[in-house]
Amino acid sequence: MNRTREPRQPRILYLSFYFPPSRASGVYRARATANYLAAHGWDVTAFAAPIKFLREVIGSVDEQLAETVDPRVRIERPPLSQFAWERDLRRFSRFRGMSPVMASKMYKLGLAKIFPEHYLSWAAASVRKALAMHARRRFDVVLATGNPFASFAAAWMIHRLTGVPYAVDYRDAWTLNMFEEKPGYPDGHLAWKWEHRILRDASASIFVNNPLRAWHADRYPERADRMMVVPNGWDPDLFTQGEPVDAGFTDPARPLRFSFLGTVNNTQPVEQLADAFERARRHPDLAGAELNIHGHLGYFKQSQSEMMKRLGLSGEGSAEEDGAIHYRGPVSKTEVGRVYQESDVLVFLAGGARYVTSGKIFEYMASGRPIVSVHAPGIAAQDVLTGYPLWFNPNSLDVDEIAQAMIAAGKAARDMTPQLRADAQTHAAAFTREAVTAPLEARLRAMVKRRIIAGGAEAS
Repeated sequence: MNRTREPRQPRILYLSFYFPPSRASGVYRARATANYLAAHGWDVTAFAAPIKFLREVIGSVDEQLAETVDPRVRIERPPLSQFAWERDLRRFSRFRGMSPVMASKMYKLGLAKIFPEHYLSWAAASVRKALAMHARRRFDVVLATGNPFASFAAAWMIHRLTGVPYAVDYRDAWTLNMFEEKPGYPDGHLAWKWEHRILRDASASIFVNNPLRAWHADRYPERADRMMVVPNGWDPDLFTQGEPVDAGFTDPARPLRFSFLGTVNNTQPVEQLADAFERARRHPDLAGAELNIHGHLGYFKQSQSEMMKRLGLSGEGSAEEDGAIHYRGPVSKTEVGRVYQESDVLVFLAGGARYVTSGKIFEYMASGRPIVSVHAPGIAAQDVLTGYPLWFNPNSLDVDEIAQAMIAAGKAARDMTPQLRADAQTHAAAFTREAVTAPLEARLRAMVKRRIIAGGAEAS
């Protein structure tokens, strides 16, 4: 009797260093991608950062976010040398402790001759683990997301050794300095050689916005036809956890609450934000208004004190003068609904110029709140915000113009109507993770089919 076996699930290796419980900004794209693939019939294995690195070097984790990863996703954590970050002499290896100069020279030689990133050891360990797993049960495709871009090198090496096709997802630019809009490395640097070979052999390369895709297509025209845009989006499953963001409106009896949610970093116009808010509060409509900063100050635990000073905050987390600005601390991704629920106006603080989108802006729009832009004009995020009816864009970093935009946004919060908020949320609906990730899943599935056809392999 003939028996027809069901085709097996396509098997993907997802090289995503910053994966839950990491709290890095790119982790939400990684989580959403893995969950989407698992929900659409893929057997997903994710290689991620060691927990030790997240706790000891990054300095924080989000355990609640980790709980939202689809249980069908298998997570492996290849080891990483913490040579570049280790400062405790008691934890040095015997060789480094006895010969620190030689150890440093050898480490730097690896960066100069093999791969120019501190995550090289993780990439090498990922290749070893991938080969062992592939020998037992083959992978059909590899997807690598950067940064770190050592994940791209690992995907390339796995491809060279096994023939498994791969795609690379540029959450951030690698060889482009997005904030200065110029190449990030001098001609002849090792990073250029690696990027060239990686894009040459990749079956697809993915970018978060059109300007980034265009820059890479101009530099690598022979691979432009393999490049695609998959924008960031927002996660309805996380957005509705905790206290949901409903259509409640601003209480006219209390001062307005402005909020920033995200990571404050050195590329953002932090001083302009603080100065503009101080001026805006002089207007009668914003009397007593407060600006709440929710999230992390910098990417590493030692960054907080510098960011506090730039915001004009005391050690207690409030502005020295009258408490107009408050640092409220980190917020679990599962608690963001509460932050939006308690906010009247959202502040979109971003660094860089035309190549910058920021994943946070999609979630901001989904809240249906007024949004004030505080960033250089012309960034890629403006393409996403165009058409959002509650966007207040000074199109400048002039402090007075930002202050006027804040005043106008405050008035909009007071005058909000159900229809206006509904129109705002309708605009955001086009950017759910489900909507933006579907084309990526289709491209990965096509890569698997092409390999099966080319190799004459069975799909079962």
